[in-house]
Amino acid sequence: MNWKALIENRNRFFWLLHTAGWFGFALVQFLGSLLHDLRDLFVIVIFLNSYAGWMLTVPLRYVYRRAWNLSPIKLIAVVILSSYVTAVIWQVIKNINYWEIYKHGWQPEFWLYYTKSSVWSFYIILSWSCLYFGIKYYQMLQKEKQNVLQANTAAHQAQLKMLRYQLNPHFLFNTLNAISTLILVKENDTANGMVTKLSEFLRYSLDKDPMKRVTLTNEIQALQLYLDIEKVRFEERLQVDTNIADDCANALVPSMVLQPLAENAIKYAIAVKEEGGTIAITVNRFGNDLLVELADNGPGAEIKNGNLHRENGVGLANTRERLAALYKDNFSLVVSSNKPSGVKVNIRIPYELGH
Repeated sequence: MNWKALIENRNRFFWLLHTAGWFGFALVQFLGSLLHDLRDLFVIVIFLNSYAGWMLTVPLRYVYRRAWNLSPIKLIAVVILSSYVTAVIWQVIKNINYWEIYKHGWQPEFWLYYTKSSVWSFYIILSWSCLYFGIKYYQMLQKEKQNVLQANTAAHQAQLKMLRYQLNPHFLFNTLNAISTLILVKENDTANGMVTKLSEFLRYSLDKDPMKRVTLTNEIQALQLYLDIEKVRFEERLQVDTNIADDCANALVPSMVLQPLAENAIKYAIAVKEEGGTIAITVNRFGNDLLVELADNGPGAEIKNGNLHRENGVGLANTRERLAALYKDNFSLVVSSNKPSGVKVNIRIPYELGH
């Protein structure tokens, strides 16, 4: 039985609780009759009384629906009045059942005796009303929480998509200029290969869901496409050293998490040095954590408290925000100086395997 679907269906959930509640009332009455050593005939009275209570409280549901948006004082007045009227009617039915069935048709001398013990019935009906409103408010609270969670999820998805689409326009301009130059110097094969890699890289960056993660192997392949494109521009000035532990190849990482870091290294380390430089990518596992390091041997930068201070820099900030959205507090991103020169970025995220 799908309990989640049953609970989410408010109409079915009401009938289930309504019936279960009156069945519980009948069971308590039956156990009480055993303690008082009443005759077996009293079971019929218990059944009829419980059934009458089940029937009479159904209209209260629709009365309370109509009164739901009233002011608190008016709503309380409606609940008390409705509960009392229902309790009096129910008590009259219970007394008739008891006198006609268990007392073999006995009748009181005064008609007001038919409402005898209405206070106890009022307490039962008022309890039913309080449970109804309590469950109703609880369902509304859960629905509101669900709406908030859905809104937060949608906001995170929109935010991550926005961050993902902040691909540096200089990369596209430089790549297209390089392709144009290759065509002008008749290096058509190289230009064609560069266009192919650019299209594959852009397809990868646009197709991957930012809320999902990919294996490290796939991420390295996408990064390699980006670096191959940049190598056409920088030729021998750009060197890449990759060191991936064997047990990390299928580890899950956010898609496009390495590209902004490599882009920063190229812009601030490789491009500013006449002789170029090297980007080193190292990935290892330590316990339940995946450790990713991307380092360069450029001129370095100003670093304070694990943060890089650069004007107009968005790559590291975007990466940090994506990691926070995906892993909450279970991650770290630290920027430090590389020895003997350069900058390195260390990322720690949970070690999880994918396929």
